[in-house]
Amino acid sequence: MTMPPAELEEQKDTLELLNSEAASRLTRQSESLAKIDTKAVLLIGFAATAAQFLATRAHHDVLAYCALAAYAVTLLTGVQTIRVAEHKELELRPMLAAHVRSPKSRVLAELAATRASIFEQNKRRHECMARYWTVSLWSLIAGLSLSTAALLLHT
Repeated sequence: MTMPPAELEEQKDTLELLNSEAASRLTRQSESLAKIDTKAVLLIGFAATAAQFLATRAHHDVLAYCALAAYAVTLLTGVQTIRVAEHKELELRPMLAAHVRSPKSRVLAELAATRASIFEQNKRRHECMARYWTVSLWSLIAGLSLSTAALLLHT
């Protein structure tokens, strides 16, 4: 962000507001990512348990195999959801080194711009995780429906 020093100084209050909002958005984004991880782990556990239950019961073979395939999709997409991927954070050392002697207004402008960039990078990861989780959820629902049909049709 390039502004003349005088204009930066005039915008200090606005820059503080923008920086505060960027920081709170990053915090909410991080919390949302953690919630998706938790939900994915629950789906994985439920699918694994349901698959084991179905495997130990007498069932209609075709429906049971379809249900097990749906559980496998749940497990795979659930693992994709929680896989370790780079979550961008603010790099403190370079920021400190670059701005230790800078005026507050310049630091606020750079900090807000950096946080906005990090938010956008993390947003793509967040959207990908949400898509994987959605597929995992729907495949679990399909698996449960097929399991129920496989068990009922066998009896």
